[in-house]
Amino acid sequence: MSQFLSPEAARLAPYTPGEQPRDQQYIKLNTNESPFPPSPAVAAAVTGADAQALQLYSDPTCAALHRAIARYYGVEEENILAGNGSDEILAFAFRAFCGTGRPAVYADVTYGFYQAQTALFGLESVRVPLREDYTLAVEDYMAAQGTVFLANPNAPTGLALPPSEIRRLLEADRQRVVVVDEAYVDFGAESCVPLIGEYDNLLVVQTMSKSRSLAGGRVGFAIGCPALIEDLNRVKYSFNPYNVNRMSMAAAVAAMEDKDYFTRCCAAIRENRAWTASALETLGFSVLPSAANFLFAKHPRLEGQALYQGLKARGILVRWFDGSRTRDFVRITVGSRQQMEALTDAVRDILA
Repeated sequence: MSQFLSPEAARLAPYTPGEQPRDQQYIKLNTNESPFPPSPAVAAAVTGADAQALQLYSDPTCAALHRAIARYYGVEEENILAGNGSDEILAFAFRAFCGTGRPAVYADVTYGFYQAQTALFGLESVRVPLREDYTLAVEDYMAAQGTVFLANPNAPTGLALPPSEIRRLLEADRQRVVVVDEAYVDFGAESCVPLIGEYDNLLVVQTMSKSRSLAGGRVGFAIGCPALIEDLNRVKYSFNPYNVNRMSMAAAVAAMEDKDYFTRCCAAIRENRAWTASALETLGFSVLPSAANFLFAKHPRLEGQALYQGLKARGILVRWFDGSRTRDFVRITVGSRQQMEALTDAVRDILA
C-alpha cells in the first residue's frame, strides 16, 4: 500500500472474489456463474440501437429495465431500483439503512460481502451464529436492533427459508428493515416479492448474474415499497446516477422478457444439482440440501483445502473458505452435466 492510504482504508479486509485464473483452462465451478450462455435475445439486443448510442449517457432512471422487471413480477415501476449488480444495490442498502445505533445484522456464515461493506462504511455489525446444522433460525433475529440482511438461499450453505418464516421476522418489528438477498432464489427457493405489498420494511434484492446468465453484464435490482426505493435512490444519486450502462440495460431487458429460456436453464441446473448431490453422497460426502446453483459438501476422510487443491491440480476449480465453520467444506457451483461428471470423476481419483 502507498504512504497516502488513509488509516481507515488500511484497516479494511476486502471481499475476495473467486479465482479467475489465466495460467490454464479450468472447469470453473467456483464463482456460481451459469454454465449456459445468455438468451439468444440478449445478443440481438446488445447489437441493436443501444450499441450505436454509446456516446450518450445511459438513462439514469433505467426506465425500460424497470418496466420489464415490474411486468415480470406484477409490481409497479416505483417498486423497482436497478443497479450495477446486486452488490451495488446491497451497498446502497447498507449506506441507506444502517448507521449510528442501527447496526447491520447478519449470519456468521453468509455472503462475505456483508462484512466487507460494513467495514467500508464504518458501520457497526452484529453477527448471528447459524445453528449447529447450518440452518438460519429467525428466532435468533427477533430481538435484533438494527437492519437485518438475510441471504436466502444462504451462501455458501445453499439452505433456504420459506417466506412464512421471513414474514414472522417482518411482523416482529415493523420499524426494522429486513433486506432479503435472493441472488439464488430462482434455483429452488420461494421469493419474498409477493410480501412487498404487505410490508413497507421489506427490501428484496435479486441479480441477473446467475439464473439469467448475465454475470458479465453486472445487473441487479431491488424490489420494495416506494419509500424504500426512494431511500436507495438518494444514495445512488449521491454516488453514480448513470450506474447501469446502455449495453447491460438492453441485455437485461431482453433476458427478463425471455421467460422460456430462463425456465429451461433453471430446470437444467436443478436437475444437475440433484444428480451431483446424489453422486457425491454415494462417494461418502455429506451434502447440505441446497436450493441454490451450488452445493456445500464435505468428506470425512478429506479436508476441504486438500479437496480444493486436488481438484485444482486436475483442472477443476471449486471454492474453499478458511473459516472455523467452513474449512471442512467446499462449495461447488452446479454446471453442465458434462462438467459435473468431470468433477465426480476427479473426486473418485482423489479418494482413490
